[in-house]
Amino acid sequence: MAKNALSEIKRSLEAHVGSKIRLRANGGRRKTVERTGVLEEIYPSVFIVKLDQEESAFKRVSYSYADILTESVEVHVCNEEGQIRITYIQ
Repeated sequence: MAKNALSEIKRSLEAHVGSKIRLRANGGRRKTVERTGVLEEIYPSVFIVKLDQEESAFKRVSYSYADILTESVEVHVCNEEGQIRITYIQ
C-alpha cells in the first residue's frame, strides 16, 4: 500500500512541474522551515525545488515522496498571484 501511495504522490506532483510552490518542512528541534520556489524536476525517488534567491541561501533543495507521506513536508501549489491552489499533505 505504501508503494502505491508514493507513486500517487509522484504522479500528482508531475502535473505541477514548473509551477510555483510553497514548502513547509520540519527543520528539527520543533522548528518549521517555510520556503517558496518552483517545482523544477521529478525523479523516481525525489523531487527538486529551485528556491527563490531572495529568501534562501540555497539554490535548490530535494525531498523524497516519503517526506510528504510521513508529513515531514507539506507542498502547496500556488497560482500566479501566490495564492494556494492545491495542498499535498497526507
